[in-house]
Amino acid sequence: MHYFHYKDNHFYCEDVDLLKVAEEVSTPCYVYSLKTFRNHFNKLRAAFSYLDPFICYSAKANSNLTLLNAIKELDGGLDVVSGGELFKAQKVGFDSGRIVYAGVGKTEHELKKALEAGIYLFNVESESELRQIDRLAGILGITQKVALRFNPYIKAPTHRFIRTAGVKDKFGIDRSTILKLFLHKKEFKNVEIVGIHVHIGSQIMISTPFVKAIKKVSFLIRDLRRDGHRIELLDIGGGLAAQYKKEENPNTAEQFAKAVGPFLKSLKLRIIIEPGRFIVANAGVLLTRIIHTKKTPCKNFLVTDAGMHSFMRPALYGGYHEVMPIVLKGEEKKKYDVVGPICESGDFLARDRMLPEIKEGDFIAIMGAGAYGYSMASNYNSHPLPAEVVISRDRFSVVKPRQDY
Repeated sequence: MHYFHYKDNHFYCEDVDLLKVAEEVSTPCYVYSLKTFRNHFNKLRAAFSYLDPFICYSAKANSNLTLLNAIKELDGGLDVVSGGELFKAQKVGFDSGRIVYAGVGKTEHELKKALEAGIYLFNVESESELRQIDRLAGILGITQKVALRFNPYIKAPTHRFIRTAGVKDKFGIDRSTILKLFLHKKEFKNVEIVGIHVHIGSQIMISTPFVKAIKKVSFLIRDLRRDGHRIELLDIGGGLAAQYKKEENPNTAEQFAKAVGPFLKSLKLRIIIEPGRFIVANAGVLLTRIIHTKKTPCKNFLVTDAGMHSFMRPALYGGYHEVMPIVLKGEEKKKYDVVGPICESGDFLARDRMLPEIKEGDFIAIMGAGAYGYSMASNYNSHPLPAEVVISRDRFSVVKPRQDY
């Protein structure tokens, strides 16, 4: 569900004509629907209401300050994975006690800053990291809560680059090492190991792999409790899919909650959820202008001012995103490849799309670009980063200006 739609042949976000945004702000630019963003968060909260979970929005999906502030206003938590994301959270006045810090490669400087900030929880990825947190917390004279990230060795049905629980993946800690760390937890004087974290990947359409992972976690927690260890919480990570294609049918929040709920409820723990893509993907589009049209013996190309530097998902993951003309001009359609200005053959936004005839100077919207869009954008070929625009009802605001030279 999102609030992008056609009205009188013009493409709108909520009650704003996106042609006006494209002309006034210029392109490329990201546009976010605040209503869609809030609605998706609330859908997840309602679906899990029987558990009263701690929902920590995953800042890596999109760390725009206006969106982080919206999460704060919704009384949500925040999942961060870097010192930069922690800095942004502090910039909008986020309560540090509502921040969970994950990530496989936290530096000593980042750990120290997070400890000084008084974050709620670290999700720990290795014994080495645990010892480093313990040492730094000791220097600061504090005790820090941590959860150990368990790798359940589950191959999630998603792109191999966003699977995070395989035997050869860099994420998490194996079962035997977790048992060993709990056995020797008295060695760690300045950390309190209070829970388990698990995250198996991203853009997962069905509940089955989540259920498998939670069952494995349940067995681990049962054994830890049997050995006398107190467990307060379980962080089940994120990974719930967004709908990118019209014909896709990913689990809804309600379906997901119904599938995993019985297993979570039986554990009698505080449950943490870390959604990112599910909340923000379809809350955002990328507006881009057609610089050139180009016809070859086998292709029709639309060359745009956005490309892999603006939006990496199609090039990196083969990600599919719908293409919507900002102004509909006719019913006759042609097949196009939508490509960017970057000097790479992999620089494309869409391939083999049937679209109404589009001309030089026209604008199009790349749908489902709210997650891992701006957050993965780069200055490749020395292009400035796009602007970011937030729309609420009938008003739009440039919340991050286009980068200049």
